[in-house]
Amino acid sequence: MIRNLIRGIITLLAGALGFYLDYLFLKLNLLQSLGLNLSPVWTYATMIVLFAIIGFLVAPVSIRSFLSLMRWMDSRLTRVPTHDLMSGAVGGIIGLIISSLFSNSFVSVPFFGPILAVLLSLFLGYLGLTIGMKRKEDVLGFLNFIPRFRDRGDKTDKADKQKEGKTDTRLESVNYKILDTSVIIDGRIADIVKTGFLEGILLIPSFVLEELRHIADSSDLLKRNRGRRGLDILNQISKETAITVHIHEQDFDDINEVDSKLVRLGQVLNSPLLTNDYNLNKVAELQGVKVLNINELANALKPIVLPGEEMLVQVMKEGKEPGQGVAYLDDGTMIVVDSGRRYMGQTVSVLVTSVLQTAAGRMIFAKPKSSLEKKPMGLRSIDEVNAIG
Repeated sequence: MIRNLIRGIITLLAGALGFYLDYLFLKLNLLQSLGLNLSPVWTYATMIVLFAIIGFLVAPVSIRSFLSLMRWMDSRLTRVPTHDLMSGAVGGIIGLIISSLFSNSFVSVPFFGPILAVLLSLFLGYLGLTIGMKRKEDVLGFLNFIPRFRDRGDKTDKADKQKEGKTDTRLESVNYKILDTSVIIDGRIADIVKTGFLEGILLIPSFVLEELRHIADSSDLLKRNRGRRGLDILNQISKETAITVHIHEQDFDDINEVDSKLVRLGQVLNSPLLTNDYNLNKVAELQGVKVLNINELANALKPIVLPGEEMLVQVMKEGKEPGQGVAYLDDGTMIVVDSGRRYMGQTVSVLVTSVLQTAAGRMIFAKPKSSLEKKPMGLRSIDEVNAIG
């Protein structure tokens, strides 16, 4: 509806331009000089209709170009600190004021005068903008009488002190943690929030909420249950008082993938992503976005087991190799019990022989203690003797 309204306005403006051009042609007698003796009514009507049609056809391209320009400017301006924007605006205004003082001298020059005045305004405005952003400390020094800038003076000084080497000169950003869809559906984030280990603000992008809604409305029962679980987890987190939850409305219409939007948002806000998606983790790290992976946190919190330790486990199923049995710790860590097949369904005491750390988690290899004790010492291997201690 709004686009159709804007298209109609552009069409009317184009028709008005045709009317004005025909007025100039008649005033300067250009048509008579070309040997065209037409009625002014027909020329007005022709020019208005012709330019209105052109405006109607050009309007969609103009609207798309304008929206693309606005998105490009928004993506760039969101990365610029507020103090830089304020100092640049002050410098640009001063440059335009100076250009207006000189422009009066050029306006009287025939033909080239207005062009020179416009070029001078553009040049001095851009020059004031760049100088204002580069000398923001001096420019903002004149604004100390405003309480907002005076209170933030300490933060600006702190940012300046961080310039040693070639560090980032931007002000410290808000401590956001951006949640992705997988970590919300996983549900463990709610338990982590309850513990109080997370600080700052949990940021939930609007496109992540939209994806959760689509999953919750899916015709597939499993997907629908996962989506509804994710929405329940969000409601649970939002009710927690230990941390603040914000819904972020910014979207990136030029990007279709949700993961790519998350990476772009992390770059724009200079904030980490909270996820358990392995692929998103790697892509974000390649593009310089910090990632907080829930799976890595879970692996780091698993108890450390050393070779030679004795454990009491229940053998649950057969292993891949002949005679092997598989048991699990309370946190889900897999224990591969050599010669443990005959103990299936039983609780048995085992001795840890080795521990393997993989990308999927930690695996523990063990042997039943009873089988080691029954072997004569002369038949035992060096590793088994060392495991017994």
